[in-house]
Amino acid sequence: MLSKSIESALNNQIKIEAESSQVYLAMAVWAEVKGLEGVSTFMYAQSDEERQHMLKLVKFVNERGGHAKISNLEEPNDSFTSFKEMFQKLYDHEVFVSKSINELVHISLQEKDYATHNFLQWYVSEQIEEEALARTVLDKINLIGDDKGGLYLFDRDIEKLTVTTASSETTL
Repeated sequence: MLSKSIESALNNQIKIEAESSQVYLAMAVWAEVKGLEGVSTFMYAQSDEERQHMLKLVKFVNERGGHAKISNLEEPNDSFTSFKEMFQKLYDHEVFVSKSINELVHISLQEKDYATHNFLQWYVSEQIEEEALARTVLDKINLIGDDKGGLYLFDRDIEKLTVTTASSETTL
């Protein structure tokens, strides 16, 4: 059974994950309108992934005797001066999500809710991957600079971009 404080914190994270899905969706739309098909495909997929993160939390809250809340969402920014700015905002958002997950882990340990703590470890690992992916994309964008040919190749290749982190590897 979830305590009221953990249920409230998890419901807050549900909102954050839903807003993350919306952030990626707004970025997908912006990229698509700008002709960045690869970037938009990447962002649409990320939006779907964030929605799955939200649903996983919803199911967990309900399975543990709580009541998942579906709340109003903040409207995401849908206008960017460049795709570099968009990815910087994405990275900053992922850092924010990581801090929120870490706070949830802290609360679960304070309350000695080890089932929730265990459940949240998946999110901790996932956020390591999300931040690493955003950082990798920013590094590639910085390499490209203002080169239009580089942007074309980046847009083509981003659909296939994956990052393997230490936490996602099964063997060394």
